[in-house]
Amino acid sequence: MTPSSLPSEIFHVDLDAFFASVEQHDHPEWKGKPVIVGAMPGGRGVVSTCSYEARAFGVRSAMPISTAYQLCPQGVYVRPRFDRYSEVSRQVFEILARYTPDLYRASIDEAYLDMTGTQRLFGPYLQTGQNLKAQVTALTGLTISVGGAPAAYLAKIASDWGKPDGLFLLEQEQIESFLEQLPLKKLHGCGTKTREVLSRAGIETTAQLRKLPPDALEALVGSAGGRFLYQAARGQAPYGERPTQNRSLSAETTFAEDLQIAEALEDALFALSHEVMFRARQEGWISRTPHLKLRTYDFHTTTAQLTLPSELTSADELFHHLLSLFRSKWTGEPIRLLGVGLTSLEKASPFAQHDLFEAKQRKQELVEKAIAGLKGKNPQVPLTKARLLKHGM
Repeated sequence: MTPSSLPSEIFHVDLDAFFASVEQHDHPEWKGKPVIVGAMPGGRGVVSTCSYEARAFGVRSAMPISTAYQLCPQGVYVRPRFDRYSEVSRQVFEILARYTPDLYRASIDEAYLDMTGTQRLFGPYLQTGQNLKAQVTALTGLTISVGGAPAAYLAKIASDWGKPDGLFLLEQEQIESFLEQLPLKKLHGCGTKTREVLSRAGIETTAQLRKLPPDALEALVGSAGGRFLYQAARGQAPYGERPTQNRSLSAETTFAEDLQIAEALEDALFALSHEVMFRARQEGWISRTPHLKLRTYDFHTTTAQLTLPSELTSADELFHHLLSLFRSKWTGEPIRLLGVGLTSLEKASPFAQHDLFEAKQRKQELVEKAIAGLKGKNPQVPLTKARLLKHGM
């Protein structure tokens, strides 16, 4: 059997409650306690993420911090440290890259790995998943959930199925029965608004959804939404795909529930901006072209980008331009996916002169370069920019 004819096997790897887990690892006294990363109680802002102990009280990502405090006043509230999270993420991705060169980094805490045909190198897929989990825990002290399936979309569902610290591999012959029994809420991408529309039409389960033809679904949720749901109910929805732009670097997040809170969306935009710029610094890229992607609850996708007169010099500057794009494109609909990126990348020259930079921009750039360099040499040093502490968090 040739490699091209081998049955596909895609892994989806997801770091469990990532930001909160890093905080619990770095502060052992917080283990077992409800840890909530985001804004501080008494102020404005939202929850970025929270530990599973906090979720037991009903706290969720993107929830207003005032609501989170009402639900869990005894929680440990922490401002995010994006530089630290980026460094831990880098360590995890270095492990993942040992198993396949065909790796797509979907965000700071999740990745898709094409493991097709690797059994001769690493043994059965189940053993490979176990080894991945063990190596990540040994190096970082964190847990990951791994899902495996013949397609990326199913692998995403599989990783969620066993969370936290899960390992679930879905075989080809199991797909039909698995989807028939899958709760509609577990069908990734079928958010709250969509489920409400389906419920009004008498559709409460994935099994019922699978019985509807494409035209009936399109009549309910629009052409794009109908096509997605028809494919998703059969495990065939497009997922884990690399951006089509040449020489690009991106990060995106799909919200567990459609998000309509402006502050929460802007906080997510800020975190993604920081992640992308941190990666660009570490990998030695520069760009003048920030890119934004929005996908609404009805699966309509909007993209926007702009080309600047000179290269971006800091995460703050990237966020500033992306925020302008976001505010010009978002009309208030619930958002299910938010993505940011840099396109038309060029390798940075260590001898480049930045004559056009203002002093403040140049200082910001040097600070971020210093942080990236120090974090690369000293991963455990808890460095955090003061700017991160002032962004409503």
